[in-house]
Amino acid sequence: MYFISACLVGVNCKYNGGNNLNEKALALVKAGKAIPVCPEQLGGLTTPRIPSEIKVLDGKRRVMNKENHDVTENFEKGAKEVLELAKKLNIEKVILQSRSPSCGVGKVYSGNFDGELVDGNGIAAQLLIENGIEVVDAQDMDNW
Repeated sequence: MYFISACLVGVNCKYNGGNNLNEKALALVKAGKAIPVCPEQLGGLTTPRIPSEIKVLDGKRRVMNKENHDVTENFEKGAKEVLELAKKLNIEKVILQSRSPSCGVGKVYSGNFDGELVDGNGIAAQLLIENGIEVVDAQDMDNW
């Protein structure tokens, strides 16, 4: 059983109120092999919401929205909720949306709202990795 970013299965939970529908992801849910989750909504953020990116401030990773408000607490809360659910349900693999400040795997936006990508993981992705749960970038599903 997998967790999968809810936006990938057509749930309108992206910052702009849309989704990132991926037919392979949806097929996993329909087959009963995956459960959709959205760390940002679990962290108490609304949909739609102001876009956010990860910045390093005073040596610490912070999630700042485009209006320069610190929303790190929401992102950390959502990540912890996903981790706790994963532990309770014995989830060993999570498929996450590319580049997201929550779910990005390997690459996330720079924190400057300039469209540039930098090496790193989103808040939820990093917490899951640190706790021994395999995370997979949704873009890699094309190779399945």
